[in-house]
This record gives sequence, structure tokens and C-alpha cells, in this order.
Amino acid sequence: MRKSVMAVALASVSFVGTAFADDMKIGVSIPAADHGWTAGVVYHANRIADKLEAAYPDLDVIVKTSPDPASQANAIQDLEIQGIDALVILPTNPDPLVNAIKEVKNKGTFVALVDRAPSNNDLSVRDLYVAGNNFALGEVAGDYIESRTPDAKVVVIRGMPIPIDQERQDGFDAGIEGSNIEILDRQFGNWNRDDAFKVMQDFLTKYEHIDAVWCQDDDMSVGVLQAIEQAQRTDIQYVIGGAGSKDMIKRVMDGDPMIPVDVLYPPAMIGTAMEMTAAALFDNVPTAGVYTIDATLVTPENAEHYYFPDSPF
Repeated sequence: MRKSVMAVALASVSFVGTAFADDMKIGVSIPAADHGWTAGVVYHANRIADKLEAAYPDLDVIVKTSPDPASQANAIQDLEIQGIDALVILPTNPDPLVNAIKEVKNKGTFVALVDRAPSNNDLSVRDLYVAGNNFALGEVAGDYIESRTPDAKVVVIRGMPIPIDQERQDGFDAGIEGSNIEILDRQFGNWNRDDAFKVMQDFLTKYEHIDAVWCQDDDMSVGVLQAIEQAQRTDIQYVIGGAGSKDMIKRVMDGDPMIPVDVLYPPAMIGTAMEMTAAALFDNVPTAGVYTIDATLVTPENAEHYYFPDSPF
């Protein structure tokens, strides 16, 4: 899947000489870096903006970050005033921003929506939708646990009680279906390392033996590992998070037994949407539709491919 994205980008670069003569603008509206994953989004948005501007001399990429839906609605309006030809948006919260996005799209502007979809995620609100596969994120983790430790006692730290968390949970349950895995407990950690630390402390107090932890998110993995280390528990064989943070990818690369694998839900997907948008604008490459990024299992054999040491996440 990653190769196909890069193929589009390379094809775009190769046709730069035939690009439209008029200057063009892509506006990129994303959440502020309020935690690890969104910090990664900001990093990759700026990284790909520089790359695209170098590839397309007639392109200006404007990246704006916003802490909440109200601020993001203002940012979208500001981008619209600047005369953008395309909008790439990862919403802070999608439904409150639907009207602002539709206002841009109704003027004929190409809209690429990333990750967080509104209730009506159809062509009335976007041309392109790029997102990770939440169901597969859980399923890949479940498959790994089932194949490695089919009789494991497992605790689960969920994210927040919202639809994408349920999709991940449903995928995980599908991955372990038919196995002898015993789920001891499930609690919400809010995709936050401090909350996950507290939840893991509770699990360690309640259960004398735990084989593995699935915590759905790499930020939460940090808190889980801290709790295990402080409790000096040696029964826990490994922890599986998700997203592809550089710290967890590095642990996989180094063969850390506590983090043997990770599952991708990459913040770099913002860059995928930006590259596909540029291809649509400059080269008439058909990119409209839905593009789902695989939830790749990161192992010591492929980890280096997903390691971005300069990223904050």
C-alpha cells in the first residue's frame, strides 16, 4: 500500500514540466500537536509540504494547525480567503466542521478528508478520503497474540468510547475468535499515557498473572511499560500498542522483548493525502474516492522502513 502512494508521488514529479502555468495553492488544516500522534501529523504535514513545493515550483502549500473545532473553522475560512485550489483537512472533530468544509467544496475546491470522518462521509463533503484501517489495527494485534500465545491471559486498555475505538475492539475480538485466549479485563485509557499507567496499575493489583497487554495506542504503551517496571512484574511477556511512534518502532528494531511488534496507524497519512491531492491538481491523476492504509504489522525485519528519527512521535 505504501508503495502505491509513492508511485503516485513519483509519477507526479515526473510530469512537473507539464504542470499548469498558474500558481496553485493547497491548504492543509490539521489539529494542533496536543499529544504524540497529532504531533506526528504536524511533522509529516510540514515535511511533505516542503517536498511538494520542491517538486512543483508553481505550488504553495499552506499548513495551519488548530486546537479545537471553532479555531479550525476559522482556519478553513482563512484558507478559503487566500484562494486555495484544494483543501486537505484532518478535523479536530469532524461533525462540527461539516458546514465549513462544504462551503469550501461547493465552490469547486478539491477536498481531501483525512482520518476522522463525519457522520455523512460522502461526496457532498469531500472528493478524497484517506484513513487508516481501525478494524484491521485491532485484528492484526489479535492475530499476533493468537498465533504467539494462543492460551494467553490478556488485559485490554481501550481508547475512548467513540466509534473508532469500537472498530478497533471489534477487530481485535475477530482476531482472537476461536482461540483459548482469556480476556481478563478491559478499561478505557483515553489514548493517554498517564491514564493508561493508572489503568495498568489497577490491572496489576487485581490479577496475579497476565501474559500480554493490548493497549491500542503507542502513547498508552509508554504508561503501561512504566507501570509494569515499577511493579517489577516478570509474568507479562509483551505489550502491543499501535500507530507507529518512533520510540516503539525503535524498540522493535532493537529486538526489545517487551515490544516485539507494533501495528501501524501512521500520522504520515496526512502526507499521503497531500501527495494524492497534488497529483490530482497538477497531473489530472484520478484520486477521488476512498483510500485505506493497511494496518501493517511492524516487525524487526521491516521496522526500519517506518522509522522517522526526526519526528516528535
